[in-house]
Parts: sequence; structure tokens; C-alpha cells
Amino acid sequence: MRTDPPHILCVNPWVHDFAAFDFWARPLGLFTIAAILRRNRVRVSFVDCMNRFHPRKTNRVKVYWDGRGPFEKTRIPLPEVLEPHLGKDGVNFTRYGALKGWIEQDLSAMDRPDLILVTSLMTYWATGVAETIALLKKVFPGVPVALGGIYATLCDAHARQYSGADHVITGPAEPVLADLVKTCTGFTLNHIPAPTDLDAEPFAALDLQESMAYAPILTSRGCPFSCEYCASSFLEPRFRRRSPDNVFQEIRHWHTRFQVKNFAFYDDALLINPEKNAFPLLERIIDEKMDLFFHTPNALHIKEISAKAADLMFKAGFKTIRLGLETTDFSSHRHDIKVRQDEFFTAVENLRAAGFAKDQLGAYLLCGLPGQDLDEVEASIGLVKRLGVTPVLAYYTPIPHTAMWADAVKNARFDITAHPALTNNSLFPCVRSQQDLARISQLKKMVK
Repeated sequence: MRTDPPHILCVNPWVHDFAAFDFWARPLGLFTIAAILRRNRVRVSFVDCMNRFHPRKTNRVKVYWDGRGPFEKTRIPLPEVLEPHLGKDGVNFTRYGALKGWIEQDLSAMDRPDLILVTSLMTYWATGVAETIALLKKVFPGVPVALGGIYATLCDAHARQYSGADHVITGPAEPVLADLVKTCTGFTLNHIPAPTDLDAEPFAALDLQESMAYAPILTSRGCPFSCEYCASSFLEPRFRRRSPDNVFQEIRHWHTRFQVKNFAFYDDALLINPEKNAFPLLERIIDEKMDLFFHTPNALHIKEISAKAADLMFKAGFKTIRLGLETTDFSSHRHDIKVRQDEFFTAVENLRAAGFAKDQLGAYLLCGLPGQDLDEVEASIGLVKRLGVTPVLAYYTPIPHTAMWADAVKNARFDITAHPALTNNSLFPCVRSQQDLARISQLKKMVK
């Protein structure tokens, strides 16, 4: 049995896409696994292919006031699977993240790891994952590579066949982490937090980053809803919460020790049961006069935005509010509408009364759904604008293991089951007519 701690390398892979921007996007799951490994005395290294602050970067790093900013980018050939639908020329397909030569130099200068853990996010970024793993295997031949994350879970058969990984982990990695490390390194992990107690998990190892322009925060895992276009309930079947005190301690940790001012909540259900969860947290932040900025890129449930919730969020320092509206066709229940018209109007009224400005408030509107009537989208944009809220078009991505997947496969204008890249929302795979594609271009202009 091995007693000396192994060296485990954690890797955030490149993104291959038509467009990408750092909208508070960090691999929080990978950082959590890294923190658990460090608690077990494991030597952890981190290579971030998406590092906006890479030390070899010579031009100025653009950082917005809220921590966001653009990635470095390199134009790359279009994947063969996309060529029949887009052609080879005139399409800006891009590798986003640090330059490939920089990452190869970083890896070559590193001590050989005993195990490599690679995460994955969007399913249609599969080619970026494969390129990253290919480089890892070139620099470290013979070192086992394990792939986890969203793509690995939702498209596990594809990941096993095409990613290049030696092991593919589906679902949360914590339950299988000890067995994986034991199998690949011979080392025993003695401290794995109980899955029922999120407070027992160490704070995610965000300090592994080159720079921390913002910190992602997750107060819960899973979601009590099951929207037919969303895979949250498949990725995290159980809804679990951290205590407000535990969340507050983490926010204070990153603020006081690393001077982080911007925090992005990754929750799918931040305001659910607020009297026991969100309100105590927000009240503690207000009482401590911490002067922080908070953002909600994953959207808030509209019906939970009471006058008290809006007031506490404003006083606590929330700067970016996104509402999970989906549509203003409140008569339709086809897409699992969770809010009535009066609840939406009341939520907006509460937010404006609390002090939020128009440019702080955005409402996500789904666009590009199978068989969607674009008149509905246009009407939704108009109503949201009239209420003094910014409409934000959320372009539909077909996702395996969702209730809408079968409908998407049936309505797509090409075979989206052939490769995850074909589900990229930039392709609008479920918009069948050129007329509708042209109209979506007009709707994009309406929201600006």
C-alpha cells in the first residue's frame, strides 16, 4: 500500500466554439475535488487552459468591473462533423483560452503526475476536451487520465469512445474519488465528506487559480424543479443545501484572504425556502457591511422575489439579477411555465422599488425551441422591455437526458445524435426554416 501522497493534476480544458466569453464561468466541481484531495495530503497541481491571466500573456488583460472579461482566442479548423452544415470557409470556429504553446510549456515544466483529472462543461465543447486530453497524453504518456463533469455525464458513451480519457466518471465525482485514486495511484483517501452534509466539504480550491477576479458560490446542489429543457435533475438527482453560516464563512474567506469583491451564485434555486436559507445569509452579509458585489447568472425563480427578498438582495450588494422567465405567454404550460403573469409583474415591481436599475435586471427568454412560434418570442421581448427589464435571449441547446431531447431529435434539421458539437446553440439546430433563422437575427437586434 502506498503511503507517500501522490501528485494529481487537475485540468480545465479548452473551449471550442463560435463565441465564448467569461460570464463568471469557473470549474467549481473540479476545484471542490481538488480541495478534497488536498485535505487528504495529496499534492495537487492545476492547469487552466481557459486562464485569462496566463503569465505568458503580453497584452493587457481586460477585466470588467464585475470580474468578467474576454478569453484569448485562436481560430481553428471547423470539426468535420459540422462541415456539411456550415462549409469549411467563412466560419469563425475558435479555440478559446490560453495559447496551446503556453499550456504545453506549462505541462512540460511540471513534475510528472500520478493521475490527471479533467473536467468538462457544455456537451458541445467535446472537441476541446479531446484536444486537451491528446496534449496531456503527449506530454505525460502512460499517466491515467480521468474525465468527469457535464459532458462526461450526459454523453458518457461518446466520451468513452472519443475523448481519449482512460476513465470516464458520470455524475458527482465524490462517491468514486477514493476508488479512482486507489486504483490509479495506490494511495488511500481517508477523508471523503458525507454526501448528505454539504457543510462537511472543504471550500473549493479557488486559490489554485492564477488570479481570482471573482468567486463562484454554490449554496445548494440540484434543483427542486424539472424543466423539460434542463438536465439539472439528471446531473444532481437530489436537492441538497448548505447552511447559511457555512456559505457566509466561505464568502468571508475569499473576501478577507484574497480580496475578492465579486461573487457569482451558481445555484439553480437560490431563493427557494428563503426564510431558512437566503434571508439569514443576506442579513448576515448586510450586518457585516462587507461591501460586495453579487451576480445571479443561473437565474432566480421569479415567484420567490418578494418585497423582502428584493430589499435584502439590494442591500447585500446584488448587481446582476437574471430572472428565469422563459416566455410571457403565461397561458401556455408546454415548457413547464413556473410563474404567472401577476407574479412576474409583482417581482419586477419589488425589484424596482428596492432600487434596482434597468441595466441590472435581465429576463431570460427561450429562443430556438422545437416547433417554437417566434411571434411568442417577439411578444415576450416587447413586454419585458415595457416593464423596464432587459430581455436576454437564451438560445436553446438540445441536451440528452432531458424531457425535451426526444422532441429536439425529431425536430432538428440534422442528426443531433451523431456528435455533441451538432447541439451547439449557435447552430439553432431545431430551427428548421431559413425564414425563422433570419427572423431570429432580427430578434437579436430587438434586445440590444
